[in-house]
Amino acid sequence: MMSCCRGRYIARFAECDKDVQAAQALRWLCFVASRGLAPDDGTLDADPYDIGCHHVLVEDTRDGGLVCCYRVKLFNGGAEIADSYSAQYYGLSGLRDFTGRMLEMGRFCIRPGRQDPDILRVAWAALAGLVNDERVEMLFGCSSFMGTDTDSYADAFAILKERHLAPKRWLPRVKAPDVFRFARALRRRRPDAQRAMRLMPPLLRSYLMMGGWVSDHAVVDRQLNTLHVFTGLEIRAIPPERARILRGVAAS
Repeated sequence: MMSCCRGRYIARFAECDKDVQAAQALRWLCFVASRGLAPDDGTLDADPYDIGCHHVLVEDTRDGGLVCCYRVKLFNGGAEIADSYSAQYYGLSGLRDFTGRMLEMGRFCIRPGRQDPDILRVAWAALAGLVNDERVEMLFGCSSFMGTDTDSYADAFAILKERHLAPKRWLPRVKAPDVFRFARALRRRRPDAQRAMRLMPPLLRSYLMMGGWVSDHAVVDRQLNTLHVFTGLEIRAIPPERARILRGVAAS
């Protein structure tokens, strides 16, 4: 059973239906209620993909409270990627030829008002442990920006276009009906790098620091009031220093 500690936080797999429902309740709070899309009335954020996933819970050891969660699903290679959550929104035919094991990470959220960086660190430590244990060669998923106003994230998307687009062989194709083709729309924009990184979601920033890449377009999800990009990270491409840090936090 996976267990990872850092500071006063511990990460573990959900062990029962009650654990999964706690994660779904936190997801509802983060993805729906806190964005003003519905009242916080105890509803769960659940979908059919939950059944085939492992759910990772990060808890505060002082009171047992759930402060962060995400779900992961293991694939033996790109031939199975059509069964992923991300494949609903992106054309992933280029990744079918990827032969290594893959891990999709999704529905990542941190309880509103909890800003302790150790929460993100322990979440990544648990993920790093899974990557090592399962011999994963690629992480992937969707990284979300709050809101659907593309202009407000112009610098962030311009930096993604300039420095972090997927290799051509893996580049996801447009599949969703409503997208922002930022690589095309912002091809002449010179971004403010500092502002761009301030606008970047913390999870995506972590991916990029390790050599991650993104799709050339963002999906506009008006139901959840987000913009999201497909995000991939080839494990062998992680810079050596970053890889040492990851191995260190996974072992701590």
